[in-house]
Amino acid sequence: MPGPAPLTRLFRFTSVFAALALPVPATSQDLLQIWREAQGYDAVYAAARHAAEAGREKGPQGLALLLPTLGLSANAQRSRIETEFRADPAVFPSTTRYPDSASYQLTFTQPLFRYQNWMQYEQGGLQVKQAEATFGQAYQDLVIRVAQAYFDVLAAQDTLALVRAQKEAIGEQLAQAKRNFEVGTATITDTHEAQARFDLSGAQEILAQNDLEAKRRVLQFLTGKEHGADLKPLRPDIKLPPPNPNNMESWADLAGKQGYTVLIQEAAAEIAALEVKRNRGAHLPTLDAFATHGQTGASATSESSIGRDTTQTVIGLQLALPIFQGFGLLSRDREAAALSLKAREDVENARRTAILTARQVFLSVINGIAQVAALEQALISSQSALDSNKLGYEVGVRINIDVLNAQQQLFSTRRDLALARYNTINNHLRLKAAAGSLREEDLAEVNRALVQ
Repeated sequence: MPGPAPLTRLFRFTSVFAALALPVPATSQDLLQIWREAQGYDAVYAAARHAAEAGREKGPQGLALLLPTLGLSANAQRSRIETEFRADPAVFPSTTRYPDSASYQLTFTQPLFRYQNWMQYEQGGLQVKQAEATFGQAYQDLVIRVAQAYFDVLAAQDTLALVRAQKEAIGEQLAQAKRNFEVGTATITDTHEAQARFDLSGAQEILAQNDLEAKRRVLQFLTGKEHGADLKPLRPDIKLPPPNPNNMESWADLAGKQGYTVLIQEAAAEIAALEVKRNRGAHLPTLDAFATHGQTGASATSESSIGRDTTQTVIGLQLALPIFQGFGLLSRDREAAALSLKAREDVENARRTAILTARQVFLSVINGIAQVAALEQALISSQSALDSNKLGYEVGVRINIDVLNAQQQLFSTRRDLALARYNTINNHLRLKAAAGSLREEDLAEVNRALVQ
């Protein structure tokens, strides 16, 4: 299994986005703490862990087919025998006897040549490999789900905070419009426009609150605990570098070679190829060495017989050769061959899908970084536009709707910037998952970008 790829230094910090920084409670939890809670609680991950434990037993089970077997059998019985003669009863009286017997046998068998068993032993090793790859995939999936749920909550908190800040700013603008109308420097239209925006922001606040609660329930589903505003947010204005290596085809090549979905299907294809050989082995003879040792004891069954004890030890070879089984073996040969061809195509499909996913996610990371940079500049421009519109409104060259629109633009840009950062971080983790190299160390690197 591939080792963890070294992460780049993901983040450096400036102060442009400080407006979104939230106070961190003393009992705040970070991403690593949430991850460890999910490891101990998530049922999907627990099921995958148990499935891996079961899959690892395929190795010993395959080996057992090559090792000797030793068995002991024993029995004891008692009979009732009634004898009635048809001659004169005075001369030949009836008799009733209760003979008993007991025996035991110890049997030792060592397979010498069983081609099917050898193939099944090799399949067991591959099934262990497949189980490990499947668990590795489940591990990476949990990392992605935890990071997604964590940043979804942060995004919902940011959205709610922005909606409330926007509502407060609109409320101030509404109060100013009312004052200006009372002194005759503005029309009633300004008041109505501000009131409409204020009412709309109230509805948006309710939606944002509901969305935040829904995102918290998803996190609770993963960890079994409720989390309020106790999650550590990202530090203000993180800088996201490109993936390392900064080459799409390098990531695509890694995904095609060591992605867990590819490894799982490759193991399945090798198992299917061995299944073809195993079925063909059913046409071959088998040879076993065996040894038995047993004793049988029986009491007398009549007056003319005597009890006896018999001890027997046998050592030998046993050869078996299948000759004809109703064409069933040939049918199973054809079935296994077809399934092997199917498994090969499944490998190719998994490889192509992994490569496509790696390329798409790589582009998402690169585009996300560019989007963050553009939105950072847009945030500065939006703030300048709002300041200019406020000044213009005060001197009478801008109307109230201009200020409201500028406020809306500023808060939308702040929200979009926060979402772009979260999505880019999540996509960076997905890129590593596509290449099969996502580990807890990657979460630790992201965790260092949180407010400590």
